[in-house]
Amino acid sequence: MSHDYFHDTDALITVRDWLRFGVSRMNAASVFFGHGTTNAYDEAAYLILHSLHLPLDRLDPFLDACLTEVEREDLKQVFEKRVKQRMPAAYITHQAWLGEFEFYVDERVIIPRSFIAELLREQLSPWVEYPESVHTGLDMCTGSGCLAILMAHAFPDAAIDAVDISADALAVAERNINDYQLRAQIQTIKSDLFNQLSGRTYDVIVSNPPYVNAPSMAMLPAEYRAEPQLALASGADGLEHIRAILATAPDHLNPGGILIAEIGHNRDALEEVFPNLSFTWLDTGDSDEYVFLVTREQLLGE
Repeated sequence: MSHDYFHDTDALITVRDWLRFGVSRMNAASVFFGHGTTNAYDEAAYLILHSLHLPLDRLDPFLDACLTEVEREDLKQVFEKRVKQRMPAAYITHQAWLGEFEFYVDERVIIPRSFIAELLREQLSPWVEYPESVHTGLDMCTGSGCLAILMAHAFPDAAIDAVDISADALAVAERNINDYQLRAQIQTIKSDLFNQLSGRTYDVIVSNPPYVNAPSMAMLPAEYRAEPQLALASGADGLEHIRAILATAPDHLNPGGILIAEIGHNRDALEEVFPNLSFTWLDTGDSDEYVFLVTREQLLGE
């Protein structure tokens, strides 16, 4: 019979004790890291500092601090959620980051992690020569609203539409838009892709749509299965959403307009399905496999 270490935490008194315990339990349980941290130590430190309302970048001064009974009970619950329920840390703390930007998240939205974020930090240079020339932008499949908010910062003169099929996701997006005081610049729209966008056209469309294929969905770690399936799955080959986006995007792009989309590990499959479309694959992080750019004119075959 396996031992339940969570019944046995009375000896854990200091921050150092709880840090050691958290690392041990996460390593023993082989939890999956894919939502911001890459290892048990960093994640345990983050969960402890957040739970104790301490600065997230200062662990050392507090290592030998003794915790109150209430604090210890809080940490016990936090680590039980992370280890036993396999809840991603971002859902426990309701915090996620893209670079310097912090967003509220909960189980209604996928946890922000998009390669498009770093492109927006550069104002899509060199693909957009003059940021002030972007007057309209669309974030298709916005989820938490994170890319729409980064777009609004990159292109302060642009009116941005943040679109999602999920009313739950849009409620989270609204909260983040309000937090960044961008209500005047970003409008949320409930729509199944472009269905409710009749007559709307854009200079820039970005999209991080669902792109996980059926075999990969079946093998996802529990931490990813905690996220809305609606935000991950895209048919048998992972291209269901991107097919629909590519088919309809030209009707919603202004002359010279661009579409930038993220497609995970599906580059080869996508190029096979669209052999005549010249995708420009963008360098993000350490790869040029995940994000493509196409122009309205390329999509129209002009």
